[in-house]
Amino acid sequence: MCNSSPTSREGTSLLLCSHARKLPSLIAFAGAMLMLFASSLSHAAELIMFEQAGCEWCAAFDREIAPIYPETDEGRRAPLRRFDIAQPLPRELAFIAVERLTPLLVLVDNGREIGRIRGYPGEDNFWGLLDAMMKTLEESGREHAQLSKKQLRLAE
Repeated sequence: MCNSSPTSREGTSLLLCSHARKLPSLIAFAGAMLMLFASSLSHAAELIMFEQAGCEWCAAFDREIAPIYPETDEGRRAPLRRFDIAQPLPRELAFIAVERLTPLLVLVDNGREIGRIRGYPGEDNFWGLLDAMMKTLEESGREHAQLSKKQLRLAE
């Protein structure tokens, strides 16, 4: 409640009172912006590769794809991150269901799985399958942006 104190001037009290009413919406707006900023930084898209020692298909991927992947649009949008299937996953990737088949390539973004490629299907098939997953990633990115805009409007 905004009451003027006996020592304050009425005009100052009314000014503080009007700002106090706006404080909850300003806090909500700042929180929404912080969430949007944090999600864009900490949860960038990644292509997670699960591999194991002695995997000949992993070696084929290493020869044919790994050297050029970072130079591609896909590699810049979703950098490759590798894990041995025998090792525990970091907490931020616990949502991924790991399979025994290697290589297993999982495209993730914002803490969720976009798609996966089981095994290495050869260079031509790999790029086609990855392209389909990247299109899904772009569609989900547009949906995420639309939801973020709605959250910001609600916070105002």
